[in-house]
Amino acid sequence: MWRNRKAVWMCVLALVPAWILGQGYVQQGNAGNVNWTTQTIRSTGIGAPNPNQPVPAQRAGAIRAAKLDAYRNALETVKGIYLSSETTVENAMVSSDVIKTKVEGAIKGARVVDTRYMSTGDVEVDVEVPLVGIISDAVLPPPQAFGGGALLTSDQPLCPVCGQPWPADRPLPQGVNLAAGSVPPATASSAYTGLIIDARGLGVRPAMAPRVVDDSGDEVYGSKFVSREYAVDMGMVGYEKDLNRAKTNERVTDNPLIVKASNAYGPNKTDIVVPLAEAQKIHNAAATMNFLQHCKVMFILD
Repeated sequence: MWRNRKAVWMCVLALVPAWILGQGYVQQGNAGNVNWTTQTIRSTGIGAPNPNQPVPAQRAGAIRAAKLDAYRNALETVKGIYLSSETTVENAMVSSDVIKTKVEGAIKGARVVDTRYMSTGDVEVDVEVPLVGIISDAVLPPPQAFGGGALLTSDQPLCPVCGQPWPADRPLPQGVNLAAGSVPPATASSAYTGLIIDARGLGVRPAMAPRVVDDSGDEVYGSKFVSREYAVDMGMVGYEKDLNRAKTNERVTDNPLIVKASNAYGPNKTDIVVPLAEAQKIHNAAATMNFLQHCKVMFILD
């Protein structure tokens, strides 16, 4: 009977609309959900009273069982998260006992955010654990993998078709206008404070360590341009479904640069492709405020 009750609950939970679980980009799984906007994991556990125990002890036992079930579900949720375009958190845990121990420790420290007592005597417990902090520190690449990227700042006009720099010695065909690869010089009131990339319609999936690349596959944003300290504390990227909400998100306000992605990249489709002209705009804007290093980046996904 316990198995049947749990199966019914998990089916109902899977049908709960994302807006009930909170605004933002919420990825729902069988064992829990990940709110990529708030960078939190939330899962539910169910505990049944043991009829062989004294009545006063049955509720306490049901609460303990519900918590353990919620922790297990949170761990399963974390394992299924994409770490990068090629691997998952579970892959990282399998490859390193240190990573496994740290992630499991973070889950055991999950905070109980709600407890519900059913008329049947069952207890439901919701737990929440930050994806940033202990977990991100455990699974992100080591410090030596961060930094070293050179900003692609250039005023060279670009071909409007392929996005590549237009050769200086090649005449411009009639009716063709070159694309500007730079942004206007920043002033105190116009400097960009963050980056929003609109990747809707491309099937991009959220990840803990995504990248932005140009048409040639060269990194525009990723560990090369990020401070690991910021990546651990706030996540490399924030995710949203609504562009207007993203514009007001404290991660990128008050004046984010908004660009449109052209494709998804990598086996897990977690990386984003932008045309070279947009890549130059991003780096020229970042040269003023250095928002890439501080992870002031958001992706808009379906």
